[in-house]
Amino acid sequence: MKKIALFFCILFAGLSAAAQETYMYAERDTCSLYLDIYRPTVGSKTEFDGKAKPTVVFVFGGGFIMGERSEAFSQQWFQRLNDNGYAVVTIDYRLGMKGYKVGKGLSGSFKAAEQFVIAQQMGVEDLFSAISFLNENSDELGIDVNNLVVAGSSAGAIIAQAAEYDILCGRTEGLPEGFQFKGVMSFAGAVISIKGAPEYPSAPCPVLMLHGTADQAVAYTKYGAVGRGIWGSDFLATQWSKKHYTGWCIYRFKDRTHDVAGYMNYLWDIEQAFLEKNVIQGAARTVDAMVDDPSLPTWGTVTLDSIYKQ
Repeated sequence: MKKIALFFCILFAGLSAAAQETYMYAERDTCSLYLDIYRPTVGSKTEFDGKAKPTVVFVFGGGFIMGERSEAFSQQWFQRLNDNGYAVVTIDYRLGMKGYKVGKGLSGSFKAAEQFVIAQQMGVEDLFSAISFLNENSDELGIDVNNLVVAGSSAGAIIAQAAEYDILCGRTEGLPEGFQFKGVMSFAGAVISIKGAPEYPSAPCPVLMLHGTADQAVAYTKYGAVGRGIWGSDFLATQWSKKHYTGWCIYRFKDRTHDVAGYMNYLWDIEQAFLEKNVIQGAARTVDAMVDDPSLPTWGTVTLDSIYKQ
């Protein structure tokens, strides 16, 4: 198998249909990077409306300082995707903020902006390398890179959003020629920049954005000054609306904080509709909805200062 070595294959207890395969997809100066593959549950429907369901590539969160590609909390969601006929690939990426001292408040974030951008782009580079690996080994792995949806939580959602933005801007080094995602699912995501607000030159692929309106960790609107900052889901949706782009969906969770970054396994109806209608059927379906659902869990307020506390 070209450039590929099987590390191990385990059947997780309690995840009876989700066989995990682990492969090293890249070597960096500081570490080796791995990905896990979870196959669709035996007997599940892997097609919808006569078309193959996409593989979901998941990028974990953790403020660019922590996190794991297949942590137990996320595996519940992977199992749901598998049971519904979707393969899942989860990836490592380098943690570009690990060990970096971020000062408090807006001034601290402003000074750290360049390092945040570096961390974002390291994640994008690693995501692109994972896609290249899947492409080079598509025959052996049975994964079609022309049918990928990238999903991310928090820092992972930032990487997913930034990756799509880079593709639209022609920054595609490391990707197969002509590559584009079939969709993006962003749980509390944004785009970080030190060169002003992101300006989309063309419509993105179908994008699902889920964000708390009171998020104090990843900006719901925007956060920063003098062209340095983070531009969140509300800002992106507003820009796309003004440009008359279609095919994107935003669900705004009223008064919710960064909890939304962990809602992957709680919002299947929303995710399923996006995957089936926007991604698989290719419908130019645009949704802008405010959600006020007290049944959704809360785990306490997370802020930038609490993530990067000294």
